[in-house]
Amino acid sequence: MGKHIDSLQGLLLRRVGLPLLGLLVCSGIGSFALARHYAGEVYDRWLLDSAMSLAELVEVDQGRPHMRVSARVSRMFTWDTVDEVHGEVLAGDGRRIYGDLAQPLPGPPAAEGERPQYYDAQLRGQPVRMVEVMRSVEGGGWVRLRVAETLRKRARLEQKLLLSSLPLQGVILALAAWLAWRSTRAAARYTNAVAHQLSAPRPDALAPLVPQREAPRELWPAVEAFNALLRRLAAMQQAQQRFVSNAAHQLRTPLATMQLELESALRLDDSNARQAALSGVVASLTRLRHLVHQLLLLSRSEPGDAAVVTLRPTDVALLARDLLERFMDRAVAAGVDLGYEGPDEGAIVDAEPELLREALANLLDNALRYGRRRGVITLRVALRAEVCEVHVDDDGSGIPPAQRALVTERFYRAHPETDGCGLGLAIVSEIARLHGSRVGIATSPLGGARISLQLPAASC
Repeated sequence: MGKHIDSLQGLLLRRVGLPLLGLLVCSGIGSFALARHYAGEVYDRWLLDSAMSLAELVEVDQGRPHMRVSARVSRMFTWDTVDEVHGEVLAGDGRRIYGDLAQPLPGPPAAEGERPQYYDAQLRGQPVRMVEVMRSVEGGGWVRLRVAETLRKRARLEQKLLLSSLPLQGVILALAAWLAWRSTRAAARYTNAVAHQLSAPRPDALAPLVPQREAPRELWPAVEAFNALLRRLAAMQQAQQRFVSNAAHQLRTPLATMQLELESALRLDDSNARQAALSGVVASLTRLRHLVHQLLLLSRSEPGDAAVVTLRPTDVALLARDLLERFMDRAVAAGVDLGYEGPDEGAIVDAEPELLREALANLLDNALRYGRRRGVITLRVALRAEVCEVHVDDDGSGIPPAQRALVTERFYRAHPETDGCGLGLAIVSEIARLHGSRVGIATSPLGGARISLQLPAASC
């Protein structure tokens, strides 16, 4: 079983909604990370300001930096309603001149003149954010400033950012889902509208649609494909109507003739005359049977039946020789020298054997009907590279060049005085088309007509 295809709206929702959901989630995460980054930069700047405020309290006495910090000033430095703030000031020789950091903290030591360095550390069992900077002091020398702050404010800010972004992301997601649903529903509505136009009764059911006027651009290929199908159906319908009309016209004449002959036979008392009338009925029946056979064969070779013709490797030489045996009695009765030229076997082509047999039979039948009495007819098979050529030559009156384009038309008769039905070469032409070939008409080396087929050699 083939894979089940869901509705167009469901397909669009999955193809659009799921990537959109992933995009919104990534956007939310990215927005949260960006806000957290810039908030961290603000807090780091405040941390650096605290370190700079300590640097303003450093004094130099006899070339040695020191700090006189009162308890009140120290409380002001460390005061914070949320976090704990700790600071440390070291002289250039490593002497601590201020601070309550019990031990050196991990982190790369700042060098003179470098920009402030920020890093995370642990202080008394708590995670802290550190800043370290070297600063020159008035009077000479350098001091190293370190300030540490716990992360409670940062954690609260991150929580607020997260909680505030979730409702916004939810609203955006709901709006995007609603827009996706509306868009896919609109697309499905346009598709349904086109389907309704295709199924709605119209004055001409096989008239093609105009894609630019009756369908969105995305559906133009589908509408064009549907129009192509309509054109094929219209051509098949016209061919069928023409076939039925021509068949009815052709059948009416022999049937009327048979009726007259039967009515005449019923009125005749003379047995010999009645026998002659019934013989005419038998001849009419023979012509009618031939006509019906030709009509059925022509219907089988209609363009609509091309898809059901299965080509397979066929030996044209064997088929031609077998066919000549079937026509030999008729040729002998007409005093015609019927012959064959070509290989005994091995002329392999891709063909439908029965249709090809009928095509060659029609060529031989035409040659016997229109060729010279007690004349010569030759069936030739020749291999030329990738093509197998089949010729039927006779020594009759031939086909004038002006009529060669007409004799393959249905019911056209170059010799109205004969009892043919005008379908033989039309059938051969249709069968040749099904085999990727065409009928060639020329003057025979014998002086009459040459009818030719060029069949592609077998692919294997």
